[in-house]
This record gives sequence, C-alpha cells and structure tokens, in this order.
Amino acid sequence: MFRFLHAADTHIDSPLEGLDAYDGAPVEALRGATRAAFANLVQLALDERVDFLLLAGDLYDGDWKDFSTGLFFTRQMARLQAAGIPVHLIAGNHDAASVLTRRLTLPDNVQSYPTRAAETRLVTGLPVAIHGRGFPHRAVPENLVPDYPAALPGHFNIGLLHTSLTGGYGHDPYAPCALADLEARGYQYWALGHVHQPRIVAREPWVVFPGNTQGRHIRETGPHGCRLVTVGDDLEVVDAEFRALDVVRWARLEVGVAAAANLAAVHECIGAALARAAEEADGRLLAARIVLTGATDLHGALKHDLPALRAECINQAQLAGEGVWIETVAARTTPRQSLAELAERDDLTRIVLELLDQAAAGELALPDEVDELLNILPPELRTGVAAEFTPGEHGDLLDDVRAILLDSLERGAT
Repeated sequence: MFRFLHAADTHIDSPLEGLDAYDGAPVEALRGATRAAFANLVQLALDERVDFLLLAGDLYDGDWKDFSTGLFFTRQMARLQAAGIPVHLIAGNHDAASVLTRRLTLPDNVQSYPTRAAETRLVTGLPVAIHGRGFPHRAVPENLVPDYPAALPGHFNIGLLHTSLTGGYGHDPYAPCALADLEARGYQYWALGHVHQPRIVAREPWVVFPGNTQGRHIRETGPHGCRLVTVGDDLEVVDAEFRALDVVRWARLEVGVAAAANLAAVHECIGAALARAAEEADGRLLAARIVLTGATDLHGALKHDLPALRAECINQAQLAGEGVWIETVAARTTPRQSLAELAERDDLTRIVLELLDQAAAGELALPDEVDELLNILPPELRTGVAAEFTPGEHGDLLDDVRAILLDSLERGAT
C-alpha cells in the first residue's frame, strides 16, 4: 500500500489585482494566501508521510515578478527532499515553457516533465509509473492524450495532465479531451489540473480535478485543497480524500429576507448567515459577499441606501467574530408592489416604468437614453443612483433606479 498527494493550480503569488479598491480589505492576508496554502500542502505531505506529490500544472500564476517566487518554491521542495518525498510536476497554461523567463535549479527530488512529448517516469521503490507532459505554450488547443504512452503492466499508472476535458467547467478550453480518451490509455488514475473547483469526474478509472489550493476571488467559493490518495496492495484506489489547504475561505451568502418585517429583522438575518459561514470557515479568514434575496416591501429601502446597508453588514461581520471581511453587498430582492397597478396611477409613472423595462430588455441603446431618463426625474429620486455606467452593470443599475422610484412613489402615496 502507498499514498500520494494530488494538487494543482497553486498559482503561487497570484497578484489578486484590484484589492485596493475594496474598503478595508485585508490586502496582505489575501495576497499571501497562495503561498500559505502551498506551505500547508507541503506540511500535509510531511505530516502524512506520503510517498510522493503530484502537481498538475499552474504552479505559478505567470512569469515571476522577481526571484522570490521561485525561491519560495525551491525552499518548500527542499523540505520535502529532506524527508525523502519525490515531487512530479508539469507546466500548465499559466506557467508554460514560453511564459516563464526566469529559472532556478530545482532540488533533486523534483521531476519536471517535458513539454514537447509525453514521458514516463518510475517512482523508486514502488510499482508506480507516472506519464506526463507540460504545456510548451500558454494556449494548447490540441488533444495531448493520444501522445501519452501505453500503460505499464504490473504498475499503478498515473496520467499527469493539465486539461479542460471537453469544457463546461468555466475555464478556457486547453488540451481538450473526452473521458473516453483517458479511459483508452488503461491508466488507473488521471491526475488533472486546470479546473479550480474540486471534482471527481470518474472512478473507473479515477479521473480527478483536485481544484486549486486556494480560492482567489468570489467565483472560487468553498473549501479548496488537494486529494490524499491511498492505493491498496492490489494496485486499486482505496480512497481519494479531499483535504482543505486554504487559509482564506470565499463565500457567497444568499440571505433571504422575504419574511423580514423591518430593517432590524434584515440585519438579524445577515448576522445569522455570517455567524454560520464563519463557523464553517473553521478559523480561516472569511471573505463574504452578501446577496439579499426575496420579495419584500423593503426592496426600495434596501436599494435606496446601499452605503448604510454595507455599513450594517460590516457591523454584523464584526459581531460574528474576528476574521470576517465583507467583499461586497448586493440587494437582489424584488418588490411586492404590483407594477401594473402602479403604472395605472398616471401617465408619467407608466412611461417611466415602460422605459425602464425596455432598457432592461436591451430595447433601448445605453447609456444615453437612460441618462436622459435620470435627468427628468426629481432630485430626490436620483439620490443613490450612480451617474456613470460601466459595461455589464446596466441591469443592476436599472434595477436600482426602478427600486428607488418605486420606493419614492410608495412613500408619496402614503
């Protein structure tokens, strides 16, 4: 019996650009997270005394800013070398041979696979054959699997590959291949990289994306880490256990507020959601996006003063405990008002609502017509509405306009 770790997409020193734009963002903790997660990976290898470590591409996030990135990596590899743990790695699209301009000599325990053709390496003292090939260029549109060697009889065969498979995972289609292509090689385990969410694609043979070791933004929520794989004496996989390595846990918290009678009740819902997420983060820094949902009479009030809503979310985060940061806050609620009934009140209301519907449906060119619409509204209705449009945000802004208008009309009616 033997065990190994399968990791990928460590993206060491990923720049995480744009953090400075977030008020109160824990910039240093976030930017150091990829290094910390990689150090956790190495420590796990040492603690579990695994027989070898696999790194399935995108070790780095691109060309090094300076040599400190490479020095960090070799320092971690030296820790494994001292414990007699070999490392097998391939280059992915972010650290392809054509991308990295700087190089450092790797410790003897690290085996890097070629980028022009697949090659087989044996693990000393174990009946294990690892077949792998890295990316020569950032974009690899062809299927690399037919180039992989045939399975070695009497060995546990591992395919080390950076690939999008046939797509559908929200990543660029690099080295695309079908599951049938992998099955045809006769290997027992395919150690894949490129897809950042953990996923076991198949078990006969095992086809596994471990996910990246550290989520880097709000689209990479939930636990991130690696797989600890145990192989029995019959050269069959016994288990491929997920092990979390991340030091920052990203979470998108949808908070239903349909039952909330007032803003105080909304704040309680937010606090409860943050408390649960902080507990699930298990001591890690929690980076949370709050998204309020549901049909509510408070729809307009929530949209009308987003700065106050964000401040209250930050307040609830502080009450939930240390190590909780609010990335953004969004009110995706819907009004309980009947828009049809509201449109019947007078012609101006009807025209404004129709124009908003047309703009949201893309029937009006943006942003000129909407700017004109905003200009004819009374100043009190324009409060809290952004004056500038950016691509991809028209729908949200139009929703804000609608909500503020409805809220003001409702208040006027009472």
